[in-house]
Order: sequence, then structure tokens, then C-alpha cells
Amino acid sequence: MSTLGFLNAYTMRVNLTIALVAMVNHTQQPALNGSEDCIPNVNVTHNDKPAEFGWDATTQNTILGAFYYGYIFTQIPAGWLAGRFGGKLVFGLGILFTAVFTLLTPLAARTAKWLLIAVRVAEGLAEGVLFPAMHAMWRSWAPPIERSKLATISLSGGNLGIMLALPVSGILCQRFGWPVVFYSFGTLGCLWFVAWMFMVFNTPRDHPRISDIEREYIEQSLLREGTSLSKTTSTPWLSFATSVPVWGLIITHICFNWGTYTLSTNLPTYMKEILLFDLTQDGFLSAVPYLCMWLVQVLGGQLADKLREKQLLSTAAVRKLFNSLGMLLQGVFLVLAGYVSCHQQYLGVLFLTIGIASSGLGMSGFQINHLDIAPRHAGVLMGITNCIATFPGFAGPAVVGFLTKHAKTWPSRKLQWQKVFYIAGGIYAFGTLTFLLMGSGTVQEWAKEEPEQENKSTQKGLLVNQEHQDDGTIIT
Repeated sequence: MSTLGFLNAYTMRVNLTIALVAMVNHTQQPALNGSEDCIPNVNVTHNDKPAEFGWDATTQNTILGAFYYGYIFTQIPAGWLAGRFGGKLVFGLGILFTAVFTLLTPLAARTAKWLLIAVRVAEGLAEGVLFPAMHAMWRSWAPPIERSKLATISLSGGNLGIMLALPVSGILCQRFGWPVVFYSFGTLGCLWFVAWMFMVFNTPRDHPRISDIEREYIEQSLLREGTSLSKTTSTPWLSFATSVPVWGLIITHICFNWGTYTLSTNLPTYMKEILLFDLTQDGFLSAVPYLCMWLVQVLGGQLADKLREKQLLSTAAVRKLFNSLGMLLQGVFLVLAGYVSCHQQYLGVLFLTIGIASSGLGMSGFQINHLDIAPRHAGVLMGITNCIATFPGFAGPAVVGFLTKHAKTWPSRKLQWQKVFYIAGGIYAFGTLTFLLMGSGTVQEWAKEEPEQENKSTQKGLLVNQEHQDDGTIIT
């Protein structure tokens, strides 16, 4: 259900990137002059009528980046609320409100540009709760040795959502018009919320259908690590602020998100203006890298936990290895993609696919590391790092808009995109070095603060439960 939740969330987050191509009447904007037979496509709707809006590149990037102005504000409060009261309702309501605002998007766009921007900010506020809430839930559900594979499967729903939204949005725009994109994905989000509220529970203790064996396995593995089974009652804010591994996570998260957000918001534009794919091709081919990223992310999580389980590498070594591969490979292949001409369209898609897919390895690197160093506070810690790392969400598209807005020819536009990719590659390299030097794989001392009596009484209760199994045996 959490995988489907992230899938729904990301379809509603990125559908505008494709719909915007159909919404904007490019004939009202200065046309790009072709070169080397690279003649840019002019966007019209499926019945050859001009699209509705004449927004320039700066306005479009402002609209795309508006989501992140809201996204930044709810991260830390969501982590705190999920830690104290559980992540189920926080996560569910986040997607429900996102769905409601998605349904309102066509009305907002046709009413006023500022209202569309406001709706996108509201969607960001709603989706900002998701990652902190889910980390808070995995804190109670994921045995330490299985964190990589469970969390990567859950979070991989985001890539599935991008993979689904891009081609489906293109088809819906071509056949039924751009408003249907928002009505379709918004409705699916509302339906998912109903299922989530009936099927999901905050902790193994709360679940009425979990077996005693599975519940005790989860709880005992968490206790052995030193993770309390009770809800978090206090947050070590000063320890966060003075912890080297926490600052390593923050910086790495910022660097990772720069390239991720730049591509998730601007990849369809790059496909259209530089590689010269039409709207339907644009949606399908923009989705290919995210399908591959999903596969790498899930398989990478399995491999990471195998390496830890067999003690071939320490947790810290696994996190740093996967993070380095994920960030460096993406940086290299993004730079290569910048040198592809319009006659090498599919080579460009190949480079983008390898680069974006490689970033899936990073999910088994820094993205899971919050649960390694501070499992009790993983929700609020994820809120802190993701809050600060939201800055690239509006800065990245703004940089793309700034670099490309005065490029009137295809060669000049390509040159500006090369700069975009070089910036992303340099930032990835800095993030890699930061995590290598500052990352950790062990629970920090300040994260172990828990009254000894509580742990002892909880462990005693588990042992009593074990001795009263229906078959009369004691589980070890």
C-alpha cells in the first residue's frame, strides 16, 4: 500500500510536466530557429487547435517550481507528528489533500495564473508529509537487517508513478485534452486513501491480522538494536544540529535532489526542445529512465541487505558504496547526454536512462541512512534533511529557465542544457565526497537515549507472550 501511495503521489506531482506542454501555446512564444536540420516541434493539440496559454519559459518554470515552495514547509512538522502519533493518518491525509488539489488544477489554471501557482504550492504542502511519515512507520515495521529492501520497495513507488504519469499524461492530453490528466490521477488518489485507511496500521502491535510470530520477530529485532517500541516523546534537536553524520546526510540530500528535481520537472522539455520528440513520444521516452531506475532501486535494495546480512561489508560501507555509484554514474551520463545532437535522439535517451537508473542505487545509500543512525527519530530526521533538500526543487527549474530563456536557436539552447548538466554533475560529485567523509552506518549515541526500565519491561513482556503460544513452544 505504501508503494501504491508513493505511486499516486508522484503521478500527481509530475503530471503537470507533460500537461504543461499541451497547455502552452508555443506559437505565441518566440520560435527556436533550427540548425543542422534540427527544427523544433511546434506544439498544437490533437485536433490542430492552439493550446490555451501563452506562458513564456520563465512563467512555466515558476509554475513547475511552485510545488516545492509548499513542499519545504511541512517536512519537519510531519516528522514530529508521525513520531508522536504514528504515520498512518499523516501519510494518508497528505495524499488525499494532494488529490483534491489535483482535481482543482484545471479550474485554477483557467481562472488565473496566480491561482494555479497557489494550487501547486498547496499540493507541495500536502506531499511534504509523505517521506517523514513513511520513515516514521518503517521505524516500527522494518527489522534492521531488512531495511534496505523494504524501504526501497516502498519508496520505489515514486519512480513507478513517474513512469506511469509521463506516458499516460501524453496519451490523455492527445486524445481527451489536458484537464482529463488531473481529473484521472486526482480520482485515483482519493480511492487509494479509502483503501489505505482500512488496510494499514501504525505498528505491528496495532495490526489485528499479523501473526504473533511475525510481530515478535519485528519487535525483538528492533529491541536488539536499541530501538524503543513506544512512540517518540522528545526530539534531540541539539544533537541533530551538532552531529557530523546528520550534516553529511543534509548536504548529500541537497546534492542528490538537485539533479533529481531538475530532471523530474524539466526532462519532457529537454526531450521536446533538444531531442525533438513529439508529445506522445516525449511522454513514453521520458518514462523509460524511471522504469529502469525502479528496477535498479528494488534490486539494489536486495543486494545491499545481502551484503550486510552475509557480513561482506559493514552498513557504513554498503551505504557509501551504493551512494557513490548512484551519484557519480548519474553525473557522468548526464554530462554525456548534453553532447548528443538531434540526429542521435536514442543515444540521448540511452545516456539519460543509464544516468537516471543509476541514481536508484542511491536509495540504498543516503536515503535509508536516517534509519541506520537514528531509528527512533527517523521520521523527524528525514523531515529535516528533506526540508533543506527541497531548495533544489525550486532552484533547479529556476536555473534551467534562467539559462535557456534567451536561447533563440537550437544550438544555443543545446549549449545552455550542457551547462545545466555540468552543474548537476559537479553537485553530484560534491555530494559523493561529502557522504564518503561524513557518513556513518551505526546508531548514534544520542539516538539510543531511552530509559532502561522501559526496554527491560518490553522485553519481559515479549518473553511472556512467547511462552504462551498456542502450541506451547518458545520462539527463539
